[in-house]
Amino acid sequence: MSRIGKKPVPLPAGVKVAIQGRHVDVTGPGGSLSFEHPTGITVSQDAGGKVLNVTRASDVAQHRASHGLTRALLNNMVIGVTQGYEKKLEVYGTGYNCSESGGVLELNVGFAHSVKLPIPDGVKVKVEVPAARGDETPAKLTVRGIDKQAVGQFARMVKDVRKPEPYKGKGIRFEGEQIRRKAGKAFAGTGG
Repeated sequence: MSRIGKKPVPLPAGVKVAIQGRHVDVTGPGGSLSFEHPTGITVSQDAGGKVLNVTRASDVAQHRASHGLTRALLNNMVIGVTQGYEKKLEVYGTGYNCSESGGVLELNVGFAHSVKLPIPDGVKVKVEVPAARGDETPAKLTVRGIDKQAVGQFARMVKDVRKPEPYKGKGIRFEGEQIRRKAGKAFAGTGG
């Protein structure tokens, strides 16, 4: 039995779950999310409406693989509609900055042109650019939303625009991410 799959998903106050066949809708203070679980998996709610239980029909490999996954996705949906998810990114580099307007994130990260990324539905971006910029104070942006997958995917798309380079550390990185730095070329001090 899947150790993750057999754990019940607790439902906090204010979260409502509607189950219709394979379709599950989770609604809470943050919004609503829906999910269609794979065949061979059963999602049920206890009589008090406080817990979701996930069971599988058999020990077939596909059912075993989907059991823990379904439980984890349902748990992420419950957390998303109550607390939400966020990813913080930092933009390092002289002259590198970002701005958000009209549902488009604009990144100026050392290219001859600015990179414009449309912000997907259900995702919000907040940009914090410090007043006095130097290499030590990066521009920061926060990606928020109720769908964990959408938040993570958009944050990764932003980071992939300009990955941090190992010599000066310029680029876009997640908050707290450590970049392994390399020493630059050492020029010979003695002529020969």
